[in-house]
Amino acid sequence: MKVSIERSALLKAMSQAQSVVERRNTIPILANVLIEAEGNDISFRATDLDIEVVDKVSGMVERAGATTVGAHTLHEIVRKLPDGAMVELSDDGTSGRLDVIAGRSNFSLATLPREDFPVMATSEYACNFAAPAAVLRRLFDKSKFAISTEETRYYLNGVYMHASDGDNGKVLRCVATDGHRLARIDAPLPDGAADLPGVIVPRKTVGEMRKLLEDDDMEIAVSVSETKIRFATPEITLTSKVIDGSFPDYTRVIPQGNTRRMEVDAAEFAQAVDRVSTVSSERSRAVKLTMEEDRLVLSVNAPDSGAAEEEVVVAYGDERLEIGFNAKYLLEIAGQVDRENAVFMFNSSGDPTLMREGNDESAVYVVMPMRV
Repeated sequence: MKVSIERSALLKAMSQAQSVVERRNTIPILANVLIEAEGNDISFRATDLDIEVVDKVSGMVERAGATTVGAHTLHEIVRKLPDGAMVELSDDGTSGRLDVIAGRSNFSLATLPREDFPVMATSEYACNFAAPAAVLRRLFDKSKFAISTEETRYYLNGVYMHASDGDNGKVLRCVATDGHRLARIDAPLPDGAADLPGVIVPRKTVGEMRKLLEDDDMEIAVSVSETKIRFATPEITLTSKVIDGSFPDYTRVIPQGNTRRMEVDAAEFAQAVDRVSTVSSERSRAVKLTMEEDRLVLSVNAPDSGAAEEEVVVAYGDERLEIGFNAKYLLEIAGQVDRENAVFMFNSSGDPTLMREGNDESAVYVVMPMRV
């Protein structure tokens, strides 16, 4: 194999590949990226056996072929090369070495046989549809903060994507929860997605897939089966196993009868929570909200470190209410609000609280209170 690639194109492909590859591997071949050159295309394939990413790059192919080389090492080399450099990759197929040449720099890297590289088995995808990158980015960005990190409840370690009934017809819905907070985000259902089987997209896949969604004008092809999900652009294909488990019935957690309504400037609210929580003990980080006629008082009382209080102007017309929350959860939920105002719906100090972005029903958040 002998190919030449522009440094920026190679760096982009290697960045995507090395982030999939785990730093510590008991299986040596999984630390490598598979480079395949044919025609005018050079593809870079990386896997951790749960996720596989293939990135196609245009370049000059002098001699077709394939080899595997350490993903992190090659990424570091390319990252340190000067901008605009042409990088030549070549191996003779017998020496077990890949030569990397750019200008006056010359590297010789150990390779492993391409036959040893595991390629993820192709799946029969039951559902295929296309969605704009901006739509998918909103669905996953707004829900991923609520993914659980508790390994024992593995079925909560991802975003549950499915077709559902919304207020105005069928929707493509993403839900994530860790038992303390929940995010439910809706988007119009794309053509072909009506038969979408509900799948739990793992946390790592959400992070990797997010890199494909930078270009708002791009359509992303999504293919889903019972065991796998695939996101594809013309250059990059990301295939991942889905979490094998049943997502709990989240509809039972979303309160329907909360009538006490508070509307507040989202940015002002987040800043006030951040300020008062400075004195709270790290373990609990509890913030008390006291609401009465058009005013909200945020307070923290940490006996070992001090106390803080701040008043915020809000729209609130119900009877006085005191309720406590974990400051981190409040900040994360307030950080999702794209509009100016956040609307909180309360029932009592012991019941889950619902939050929306203004009058937008397509994004709903639930947070459990704390005793303060």
